[in-house]
Amino acid sequence: MAAPKPGSTDAYSMILDAIDTGIYRPGDRLVESELAERFKVSRTPIREALQRLETQSLLAREGRSLIVASLDHNQTAELYVVRGELEGLAARLAARHATEEEIRVLREMVEADNALVNDPTALSRSNRRFHKQIHLASHNRYLVQQLDLVYRSMALMATTSLAAEGRGEIAQAEHDKIVSMIEARDEDGADAALRAHISVAFVTRLKQEAARLEAEG
Repeated sequence: MAAPKPGSTDAYSMILDAIDTGIYRPGDRLVESELAERFKVSRTPIREALQRLETQSLLAREGRSLIVASLDHNQTAELYVVRGELEGLAARLAARHATEEEIRVLREMVEADNALVNDPTALSRSNRRFHKQIHLASHNRYLVQQLDLVYRSMALMATTSLAAEGRGEIAQAEHDKIVSMIEARDEDGADAALRAHISVAFVTRLKQEAARLEAEG
């Protein structure tokens, strides 16, 4: 398979970031001409980027249109199972391999993010950076690649679990525990703490979805 051309790679990154940040949400229709105008690129790299995103199941066909895909209940559950396993492994390896500087960065991230507990959007962005730092601290490039794929699919969720009342404070306490386990070089503890963190996030998301369905019905 040929490598994407530089222009299409840039267009791909810009569209992916727009989905990730909620500019385009599940169900939104993506139109080549509108995307080309928004991102100030020609339609050819936009077309190539859309084809790539469709191949990755981040976009879906609705008639002749391409829309941002959405995850059903089973897909969400499957994604959280994989995420828990991979994130737990990342934390385990971070406890084993992270440099003292990397651990210091994680600790500083937790302390800085305490100021964001009442801003779900900002905390969600910072949360992704925090988890990415753990992935990198695992010092396993193949694990980082797989987690990048998981996080691309996470962008298809219309809301963040951090928007639930009180979830920001709880998540921060969980992050603090994860970093403490990594600081202590406790591999089992780091693994368990991150898996527990993902499990609580999944339960929170299920409750959000149940509330949404009740409100609609």
